[in-house]
Amino acid sequence: MAKRENIIVGLDIGTTKTCAIVGEMTTSGMDIIGIGTHPSKGLRKGVVVNIDNTVESIKYAIEEAELMSGREIKSVFAGIAGGHITSMNSHGIVAVKGGEVDESDVKRAVEAAKAIAMPLDRRLIHSLPKYYIVDDQDGVKDPIGMSGVRLEAKIHMVTASVTSVENIVKSVNRVGLDVNDIVLEQLASSDAVMSQDEKELGVALVDIGGGTTDIAVFADGSIKHTTVLPIGGNYVTNDISVGLRTPSVVAERTKIQYGCAYTPLISQDETIEVSSVGGRNPRNVSRHVLGDIIEPRIAEILSLAHREIIKSGYEDLLAAGVVLTGGTSNIEGITELGEQVFNMPVRRGFPDDVGGIVDTINNPIYATGVGLVLYGSTNQSGVLFKKREKNIMGRITKSVKKWFDDFF
Repeated sequence: MAKRENIIVGLDIGTTKTCAIVGEMTTSGMDIIGIGTHPSKGLRKGVVVNIDNTVESIKYAIEEAELMSGREIKSVFAGIAGGHITSMNSHGIVAVKGGEVDESDVKRAVEAAKAIAMPLDRRLIHSLPKYYIVDDQDGVKDPIGMSGVRLEAKIHMVTASVTSVENIVKSVNRVGLDVNDIVLEQLASSDAVMSQDEKELGVALVDIGGGTTDIAVFADGSIKHTTVLPIGGNYVTNDISVGLRTPSVVAERTKIQYGCAYTPLISQDETIEVSSVGGRNPRNVSRHVLGDIIEPRIAEILSLAHREIIKSGYEDLLAAGVVLTGGTSNIEGITELGEQVFNMPVRRGFPDDVGGIVDTINNPIYATGVGLVLYGSTNQSGVLFKKREKNIMGRITKSVKKWFDDFF
């Protein structure tokens, strides 16, 4: 039996699905040993709008993951997305003690960069170092041990709405779980589907989920820009539902089975059967009609993502191109359409660099969940948000039980 601290759980609370991924740290790396998924009904565009429904989705996903892995889940690394996410770049300058940069100098420089006025309704969730400057030497990734008198830290800061963070934590706590950390979803996904070589060359991640499209830009091995667009695959489903006059559930299934985002790939004589509403008989529809509905919406999503990449100022540095991931990236033809929109190489991102049930997780829909597990494996700093006891007697009972366990 593995030690409990070797078990890391990522919880992707998405607009369309809640996914729990259980990972086990081994001597050879990270093995995925359990997966649990359940449809989400309590979120809209990545933000919790119904606590009870969100709690129910998390509960079923966790139970399924526990059953598959044979492990009891105590805490999770939870992902966060939504239009409320904002990012900014900052820098801090400190004097180097003793003429040689040590770990304390780096921490002070990062803290100085974080010391900016922040509205009361915002919470800092990440402060990610981009690079350091020692005296006049810039582009330094690890300044520890270098000689100098002045250290400057350039960092990328990500903030979220306080209420959105609290609602995610509250939903997880009500299932009886602690939250190790709240993690930006595209940051987690990048750990799962990108190599360090791509990040060094320059690459953009576009994670297209059901309710949001998460974007992260990397260059010189560090993150440069992040943003979240409040648009995703649900818009495609809605377009199909209206265009083919079919229920949303059927539209989603049709999108997954027959959808194509690049119509030149569709054969002229292909037809599909589509259910009607109001008890009417099913109809045969040309697959080209479905493609004509999907292609403009996917092109719009990719164009908005391209606009954000241009706005970041790093478009010319993306030698490795663009990586598309998330459930919507499974649509046939999306990479071909993406290369036309971005005018650079585009590939589909699958979870990589993990063992275990590889065949099961080899799907972009699990990118964020696997990424949360990988993030947790390198950022184990204890529990950040603990669940609260409902009453004083609960806390007393827990304390007495702990005392007996320690004593005996």
